Amino acid sequence: MTAKIEDIDACVFDAYGTLFDVAAAAARCKDALGDKAEPLAALWRTRQLEYTWLRSLMQEYVEFWQVTGDGLDYALASLGIEDDVLRERLMDIYMVLDAYPEVKEVLTTLKNGGLKTAILSNGSPKMLNAAVQNAGIDGVLDDSFSVDSIGIYKPHPSVYQMAVDGLDVDAGRICFMSSNAWDAAAAANFGFRVVWVNRFGQPQERIPGQPEQEITTLEALPSLLGL
Repeated sequence: MTAKIEDIDACVFDAYGTLFDVAAAAARCKDALGDKAEPLAALWRTRQLEYTWLRSLMQEYVEFWQVTGDGLDYALASLGIEDDVLRERLMDIYMVLDAYPEVKEVLTTLKNGGLKTAILSNGSPKMLNAAVQNAGIDGVLDDSFSVDSIGIYKPHPSVYQMAVDGLDVDAGRICFMSSNAWDAAAAANFGFRVVWVNRFGQPQERIPGQPEQEITTLEALPSLLGL
């Protein structure tokens, strides 16, 4: 039997890949992309994340929307795709990515159980607001924290500190969920109680920080918290 995570006051979620499906834009453009849809989605996501890390190290912050566009441009160029209309279509869809099917019900269960709920994301406020509204989950979130207010990306510790300060909850009483193995590890290293939502069957990272639990979708979260 899996041990429950106790003494939690707040549940904080990464957004992209955890609540919202980062592959949805390419999947919805498969009519134009054909067999390049999956390679594009993978390369776009990889470059998007790599550019956040590189920009943080270079101290050259720009908001996530630009990083997302830069990552897409790299992916399109790598796959030999030159299509301005398709690029615009992909970016428009990324602004309102589909939420995973269990997200709204899980957040509702957590709220009804008396827990604070929030997003902690690299996403810019405009992107997060659009995705949250599209998913219809604004009523079950207490807050949404964007790195845009501090000008540096995950996994810098100051990002995770935003949730502690914003929710007025100690790090050890925050349960943090991310589908990104590196984000889950970094959040655990910071001091959060971490549940790694390993949607993509990733291996564990070889960096400091150990998630407390591993699940494959958020559907298993309420029972872990005794709800």
